[in-house]
This record gives sequence, C-alpha cells and structure tokens, in this order.
Amino acid sequence: MKAMILAAGLGTRLKPFTDSHPKALYVAGGKTLLEHAVNHLKSAGITDIIINIHHFTNQIIEFVHLKNDFDIKISISDETDELLETGGGVKKASWFFSDCDCAIVRNVDIISDLDLLRMKKFHLHARSLATLAVRNRETSRYFLFDDRMNLRGWENRKTGEQRILGEPSILTAFAFSGIQILDPGIFPMIIEEGKFSLTDLYLRLAETEKIVGYPEDGVVWKDGGRRTENVERRTWDGERGTENE
Repeated sequence: MKAMILAAGLGTRLKPFTDSHPKALYVAGGKTLLEHAVNHLKSAGITDIIINIHHFTNQIIEFVHLKNDFDIKISISDETDELLETGGGVKKASWFFSDCDCAIVRNVDIISDLDLLRMKKFHLHARSLATLAVRNRETSRYFLFDDRMNLRGWENRKTGEQRILGEPSILTAFAFSGIQILDPGIFPMIIEEGKFSLTDLYLRLAETEKIVGYPEDGVVWKDGGRRTENVERRTWDGERGTENE
C-alpha cells in the first residue's frame, strides 16, 4: 500500500499566510499540515509516499529534507509549471502506484485519525474502484449516495448545481472528508487530460463502475485549511527552519 498527499493547491483560504508560504507548511496543533498528513499515513504502516507540489515548491522540498524525509521514502510530483487540480495531479503521479494493491490519496489540509487499515479492509471487501471517506457535516458541496452507499450524484447547494446519475431516486448527501482509496485498475480508465478534478472523474466512472462512500463520523476530523480561532496561527520560517507566532 502506497499513498499520495495532495499538497499542490494555492491555499487561498489561508491567506495572507499562503501569499508567501505553501499551505502544507501552515502550523496547526503544533505541527505543519504536512506533518499531520505524513504521520497519519505512517500510523497505518505506509512508508512510501508521493507529494504533489506547485505553490512555493522549494519550501516544501526544503522542509522534507529538514525532516530527513520523515524517516520514510518520500517522492515528489512537481507541478510547478501547471497546477493540475486533484484529478490531473493523481494522473501525473499514477506511475507511482504501479506495484501496489491499493492507493491512498489524502488532502494535505485535513487533520484526521481515520483508521486507514479498517478503511482499506472495507474497500477490498466492497471491490470498489474507489472508496471515498465521507461524513455528516455542513458544507456547500456534497456527494450523493444510494442506500448501498454507491455514488449516484453530486450537488453544490450554494450555486444550485446538481448532477444525478441514472434515474432519480432517494439519495443521501455526505460531505467528502478528503481521503480516498483507489484500486490501481482506475488509472488506465483516466482518459481526462490536463487539469480536472477527481469529482468529475468519479462521476463519470460511477455511471458504469463501483464508486462507494465510507461513512466515518466517529473519528476526529478537522479542516486544517481554514483559518479559525481554534487553530494555532503559526507559520514555518523556511529561511531559519523555525516556527513563528
């Protein structure tokens, strides 16, 4: 099992910090978001991780080196020339997963203690092409699932946009938690090019393939990419290798 951390985003919700730093180096709870993500993956025994980067790439590379690659194997997928969004980023890094049974893809800006090994067991038992960690929480965008937790649509309640697959039926809305497990068989099916989102990919594949939701309301989950009063507002100073208030 290998993993990818999606860390290439611009982190606009963390401005003004991200005017001069990548969001992956924002400090919450005494650690950078990148450290939270790596430690979470390491807790599941994962020792081979690829990180995609675009915004202030040198700072992330320097930080990874400073941490001695977190004492595991770290690879970098460099998107400096063009930000590929989530789907394009995963497609570019697909070579990394050629020799594993499943791929965990995780956003850098969430803090979670989700049991990844239990989720993997669920994923393999479901025989799904992709398993999406979801929860009941308020947001503007939701995945829509049928009574068997098969992905059947998506909606944006802020704009009113909605996409329903197949015949209308009773669907339940869940918010995506930023963690997914992919079967390696998904990569040859990615025909999209350039910039595209994983959401668009999943909705296309769900027409014919099994994409399922994995409810995980019982675990700790925080949106580390949003500035709130209960998140420590400290930054990592790449020039001095220190954290500043």
